[in-house]
Amino acid sequence: MRLILASQSPARLDVLRSAGVEPVVRVSGVDEDALVESLDNPTPEETVVALSAAKAEAIEHDDECVVIGCDSMLLFEGELVGKPGTAEVARERWRRVSGKTGALITGHTVLRVSQGVVVDRASAAESTTVRFGTPTDEELEAYIASGEPLNVAGGFTIDGRGGWFIDGIDGDHSSVIGISLPLTRRLLGQVGVSVSALW
Repeated sequence: MRLILASQSPARLDVLRSAGVEPVVRVSGVDEDALVESLDNPTPEETVVALSAAKAEAIEHDDECVVIGCDSMLLFEGELVGKPGTAEVARERWRRVSGKTGALITGHTVLRVSQGVVVDRASAAESTTVRFGTPTDEELEAYIASGEPLNVAGGFTIDGRGGWFIDGIDGDHSSVIGISLPLTRRLLGQVGVSVSALW
């Protein structure tokens, strides 16, 4: 069965490829800020799940396929934050999180499509505690200059240069990268698809 990944994230694609799946990538173009503003007092988990669902539903579906949409955000001191976007925001965010912990929350939505129609769906969120290290000023400026933290949830990675500054995690490693393999397998099961059918 064909798997469509509704995400432009190279990290999510790498996780799936490493796990034996070669998805078709289709980017949704969902206006994330507008969607978040439209939600009525959601929990952090509800926010990322709503974003993941919107992405999965927005892309073009094949006649027979499974679609996976994901969205990750960092919950830190009660604030849910996404991609920094600019060096200034990334710098300020790292100065706040250094030496502290946050929760990287990833929403997942799986759609099963048959004859071009969504016939089943399942959604959930995975939360992983991230223990941030304390980079020196020189290290932080070099990391920001690399561009890596600007376009990733929370302004960090654990599978790239950011991994040098993460002291540890409590929870699912793949979810911090952007797609939880264990959760995705469970959601696939809920819509009647065995993960081995995607290998």
